[in-house]
Amino acid sequence: MDILVISEYILIASLTIFMFAAVRITTHRTVAMGLIGSATFSLSVAVLLVTVGEMHGIGFYGDIALALLVLGVVGTIAFAMALRRN
Repeated sequence: MDILVISEYILIASLTIFMFAAVRITTHRTVAMGLIGSATFSLSVAVLLVTVGEMHGIGFYGDIALALLVLGVVGTIAFAMALRRN
């Protein structure tokens, strides 16, 4: 096994643990913590998609990850604007 492959597997395991932490943050009582948790979860999914896409040579995983990141930022801004009005 190559050192790059080993480091990719370690990254995938770390991102999985990070996803569980993001879900725990999402389930807190305040809306702001839920928003932060969902943003971190989408970030970890995007990095996981890019990593798996590079490992298996699938190019469109990067495009899906980019769309997920862009839509996550747009959704966060829209939700923050809605909270600000109330």
